[in-house]
Amino acid sequence: MANGIRLVHKQVGHTKIAHCGFMLDIGSRDETASSQGIAHFWEHMAFKGTKKRKAYHILNRIDSVGGELNAYTTKEKITFYASVLEAHFEKAFELLTDITFDSVFPEKQIERERNVILEEMAMYYDAPDDAIQDEFDTIVYGDHPLGMNILGTVESVRSFARDDFSKFIKRHLNTERIVFCSVGNVPFKKVKRLADKYLSSIPMLSAAMSRLAFEKYSPKISEVKRSLTQSHCAIGRNAYGISDDKRIPFFMLTNLLGGPGMNSRLNLALREKYGFVYSVDASYHAYADTGLFAIFFGTEPTQLKRSIQLVKKELKQLREKLLGVGQLHTAKEQIMGQLAMAEENNTSLMLMMGKSLLDLDRIDSLEEIFGRIKQTSAAELREVANEMFHEDQLSLLTYIPN
Repeated sequence: MANGIRLVHKQVGHTKIAHCGFMLDIGSRDETASSQGIAHFWEHMAFKGTKKRKAYHILNRIDSVGGELNAYTTKEKITFYASVLEAHFEKAFELLTDITFDSVFPEKQIERERNVILEEMAMYYDAPDDAIQDEFDTIVYGDHPLGMNILGTVESVRSFARDDFSKFIKRHLNTERIVFCSVGNVPFKKVKRLADKYLSSIPMLSAAMSRLAFEKYSPKISEVKRSLTQSHCAIGRNAYGISDDKRIPFFMLTNLLGGPGMNSRLNLALREKYGFVYSVDASYHAYADTGLFAIFFGTEPTQLKRSIQLVKKELKQLREKLLGVGQLHTAKEQIMGQLAMAEENNTSLMLMMGKSLLDLDRIDSLEEIFGRIKQTSAAELREVANEMFHEDQLSLLTYIPN
């Protein structure tokens, strides 16, 4: 588009549902200490009124035709999206344009939504599985914006006024960093026609966004006492950024350790062999300039020390032992199968395309990703493991029952 907004669309047959959304390259890492949580608050407020619609009309517009309207905020993105029957694709396109670009932030709605967000914060705090993930961000990133909670603080959420949203948007909205992404049995020429109809009048916005790079990681060990019956643990560190050549090999290692498969090494070691945990997960999130690797689990307090030792043992094995030919083949086949199944989910595919275009200025095909996975050697995986899994570079956060 002339205003810089980009379109990415994939036409797929054999579906009656169309998925579409706007992805903005703005997130919680673009906030200051005093404005923590405003990106997430904006996401909520987008549904509360525009220049031509009140909150009820926004919600009813898609719900009344059996569709779904949703949004989320991450460290680096705000996304508004919808899923509807193909016949209502234009309706979704127009509504998403309205809430993305023409929200008016009614003062009464700000007060109501402020309470909703404070309740959301309390809910997350009361769920140790969620709370430890948020707190571990701060352990790894410290006072860097990536260490701030996406929801903000009680103080910051209570402080926001209508003018704060307008100022934040003016400082950060850049139409060249916005993507409209869609997947469905819709011809691209129709998407382009609707874009011309609804997006051409949006002026070019060119806020100069400069993100503070994360540079100084220092491992930390922290123990927090809380009113719990289980102990909870997070182990991890900073990791590779989205454009790093080692991102895919490290993603493979993370999947091998604690991916969704019941045959992950951590699941076999902690659950299947000893029954110490109900679940154990390893995750890797890549950001523009860095990433986050983390292992999470909960266990009985008497089993915490032994569980941590078992995790470190698995990490040590990956540092010291090459995967055998059969192990490497299985690891590759498993992750390729998981990626292929994820692409079968058209909502996930739509969101992946938007994020990839914003982060990398390209969208890699499954075949290209598979090619990189197939090229990865056991020696390369061990090299990455030695870079990332040294015990003295790992941070540790534990929740201990009072």
